Amino acid sequence: MTVKKTCKIFLILLLSYLLLVVLFESSLGYFQPENTSTLQISTLDDEGKLSPRIVVRIESAGKLYVAANHWPRAWYSEALVNPSVQVVSEIEQGRYLAVPVDRAEHDSVNADNSLGLMFRVLTGFPPRYFLRLDRED
Repeated sequence: MTVKKTCKIFLILLLSYLLLVVLFESSLGYFQPENTSTLQISTLDDEGKLSPRIVVRIESAGKLYVAANHWPRAWYSEALVNPSVQVVSEIEQGRYLAVPVDRAEHDSVNADNSLGLMFRVLTGFPPRYFLRLDRED
């Protein structure tokens, strides 16, 4: 096989993989399930409007967390800018303070709630960031 043909095959495989990731992320955003393992977090967007997003509810060491596990993560950036967020779920609801975690806390929460390899492959191996949700009330 020539170098040119090998490069062409590699490029086709890479583009196919990128398309798979985009389709998976898009469908997950559209068909996001809501159940006891999820919660709705509402952040303020650039225009000052509440922007709701369904995310996975994570518990570790008796504390509540959410994670940015995907490439689309506007809600995470919005929570960093304005950390006072609204949370609604079957288990809790109210105002919370979204607190970025340090490396040690990140590693601990990640170890307690690791992601499977297949999920990481389908999402394109995005970096994972956690926010601890501390009740404001």
